[in-house]
Amino acid sequence: MKIIKPRSKIQCTFIVSPDKSITHRAIMLASIAKGRSRIKNFSQCMDCLSTIDCLRELGADIEIDNTDLYINGYGLSLKKPYGTLYAGNSGTTIRLISGILSGQNFDSTITGDKSTKKRPMDRIITPLTNMGAKIKSLNNSIFAPIYIRSSELKGICLDLCPASAQVKSAVLLAGLYAKGKTQIIEHQKTRNHTELMLKSFNGNIIVENNIITIEPGDLLATNIIVPYDISSAAFLIVACLILKDSSLTIKNVGVN
Repeated sequence: MKIIKPRSKIQCTFIVSPDKSITHRAIMLASIAKGRSRIKNFSQCMDCLSTIDCLRELGADIEIDNTDLYINGYGLSLKKPYGTLYAGNSGTTIRLISGILSGQNFDSTITGDKSTKKRPMDRIITPLTNMGAKIKSLNNSIFAPIYIRSSELKGICLDLCPASAQVKSAVLLAGLYAKGKTQIIEHQKTRNHTELMLKSFNGNIIVENNIITIEPGDLLATNIIVPYDISSAAFLIVACLILKDSSLTIKNVGVN
């Protein structure tokens, strides 16, 4: 049994965990960019390690040095993995990498753990199919494993409803391989980590009001410093707000 004793106030400076969402995207884009990227302060949670494992299977040269990653990318074309890619418990990994896999010149299969296999994948399968991807679920039409055949992609205009940063990101990543431009219309703004990072990697992306446009083209290596994740401090933020005369400093968080 754990006993929780009340406090009259809190006063502290706090450093939280690195941002998972930004780490996922940095690993993926660095792996399909040309050149050597450095990702400082990456999240070492299991989800992000699953993304590293998948990209290594696909030919990316990824070196871990304490809290930094060094990634040698060889461009948009990856290599065929020896077996099924495993995303573990990471829904972000399986959904976003499916956008990259849809543009490759080889067939692939990606799956996850029991929890991931219960998460519907039709929200990415449908728009990617509309782009020309030959992608299908091997589990009851909407769940992982996902099988992706080599195909030629074409740009589409996607009306993103309901809002989803993962669906948006999967389509933007597939748009790097598509013939012509791909547009996404957002009626409700979602996290724009992917758009900002594509710009950092020299991607052909334009954001005007609620319309995002991406065209195919090579990405170039860059260096990324991953900020800390403010949501990880939620408990302390609430404690600070409800305890009189409290103060809290959270360092180096990404508020975007």
